[in-house]
Amino acid sequence: MSTVHVIVPAGVGDPRRPSGGNTYDQKVCAGLGARGWAVGRHEVAGPWPGWDGRSRAALGAALGAIPEGSVVVVDGLLACALPEVMVPQARRLRLLVLVHLPLGCGTEAGGGGEMLRREGAVLHAVAGVVATSSWTRDWLMSAYGLDPVSVRVVEPGVDVAALAPVVGAGGRLLCVGAVTETKGQDVLVEALLEMTDLEWSCRCVGSLDIDRGYADRVRARAAGSVVGDRITFDGPRVGADLDARYAGSDLVVVASRTETYGMVVTEALARGVPVVASEVGGVPSTLGSSSSGQRPGMLVPAADSQALARALRRWLTDETLRGALREAARERREVLANWSATADALGSVLRQVAA
Repeated sequence: MSTVHVIVPAGVGDPRRPSGGNTYDQKVCAGLGARGWAVGRHEVAGPWPGWDGRSRAALGAALGAIPEGSVVVVDGLLACALPEVMVPQARRLRLLVLVHLPLGCGTEAGGGGEMLRREGAVLHAVAGVVATSSWTRDWLMSAYGLDPVSVRVVEPGVDVAALAPVVGAGGRLLCVGAVTETKGQDVLVEALLEMTDLEWSCRCVGSLDIDRGYADRVRARAAGSVVGDRITFDGPRVGADLDARYAGSDLVVVASRTETYGMVVTEALARGVPVVASEVGGVPSTLGSSSSGQRPGMLVPAADSQALARALRRWLTDETLRGALREAARERREVLANWSATADALGSVLRQVAA
């Protein structure tokens, strides 16, 4: 039996704070275990991706307790900002850093040059890097000059789901993601305010606690408008509760300012639901095309509420377009990779590092 240790943020399974990164971490731990790996999962508390003396010490203690020569996967949310912990441990452990979102990406928010320096030092020191999208791999190699051989791509999978039923004229809109500036719910609300003459409703599902000031401002803007009763903020949803939200939607909207992959996109496509999304990061590749070459949704510039409003208006007023996008989404659904493929791919990387 092969052994791997996985270092993840504390609360990775907390249903009050779901995220794509947390889902990925949990799915691969379970998938590796099902394939015969002995998985030691270590949760480390901290204000990640920020840190303080206590969290830095906790990460050091967790790594220090692992036997020398062990294969260890560390979530980049913890690893990438702490070269003072990771670099010394890389001399005794076979470390892989799992990068969902580079901390140096968008350097103003991430600490500017200092964050780039810290993350680069970590990624150059470890045995390998696992990026969750080709876009992320390309960004990491460009930003840090990493050896292409050391950076592998292991994309997220998606769970099989039933097709969402088609009801009415397509007005049931869904946005899934923590209510933060990165996810762009403010852009979505402004776009919706341009469509007071059309029939629609929009449910926003995601944590309201990660950036409470932003969430409060967005909710106040929606509530104070003439369409306030048509926009709801439901808080986080997971499991069957989230499945029901997808099943009850006609269109998923991803208004993010930054996305390295966009797991919400494949969650929608797994149910045959088209997507309108910001054309950022790895989203265009994740959205992909059907076998006939039709994109199963529409892409718009990030942070452009007018462009988003135009795309949503097209969806709501053009029945032929809706039919074409639904058909493309159902075709795309048939070729989506599942989490089993993700676990197989990561297992292959781990075996190479172990060897």
